[in-house]
Amino acid sequence: MRKGRAKKRILLPDPRFNDQLVTRFVNMMMQDGKKDKAFKVFYDAVDIVSEKNEEANGLEVWKEALTNVMPHVEVRSRRVGGSTFQIPMQIRPDRKVSMAMKWLIGYSRKRNEKSMSHKLAAEIMAAAKEEGAAVKKRTDVHKMAEANKAFSHFRV
Repeated sequence: MRKGRAKKRILLPDPRFNDQLVTRFVNMMMQDGKKDKAFKVFYDAVDIVSEKNEEANGLEVWKEALTNVMPHVEVRSRRVGGSTFQIPMQIRPDRKVSMAMKWLIGYSRKRNEKSMSHKLAAEIMAAAKEEGAAVKKRTDVHKMAEANKAFSHFRV
């Protein structure tokens, strides 16, 4: 690399909850640069979660869902000799969060509810209860890492 590593940009916290994690999630969810629309979808989803779950507020449920979806290990491909091995590796903390967000958004888009805010709310509630497609993806990634534990000595 000729140039140095790019600097991490500082995200502004969102207007309602004053949380940078929310802004990061909304930025991932945003399509075609329509951030207002993405914020509205997220806030509506959090409100729906709050209505259905009286004892906890929507933001806490969302954070719990994000924690439940976060993977701890993943497999990386590595060529050793003539063959490729899937090697289990620990994940950096920022990558854990971004993978969890990506899975939560992706699987909520594939759901069959009316609007995106309803889809997102349903996936958040499912993930908070440790069920749903995003949590299944995490368990699949963990199982894959467990199955390839024998190749962990190839780690760099």
